[in-house]
Amino acid sequence: MSGSLRIGLGILLVLVGALWTLQGLGVVGGSVMSGVTLWAVIGPIVVLAGIALALSGRRRNTP
Repeated sequence: MSGSLRIGLGILLVLVGALWTLQGLGVVGGSVMSGVTLWAVIGPIVVLAGIALALSGRRRNTP
């Protein structure tokens, strides 16, 4: 997987994980995920995975 693709997917995971966290905490409403503690736990895990993926892509692009 190319470095740019890893960075893009990492950023996407960070955004999705942040949304899931906010929904799980009840900050963002309008979803069946809103107010469900499970998503407040899964969200930060996905954010951390996204950060790790983006950083690994960044390291591959560095000469």
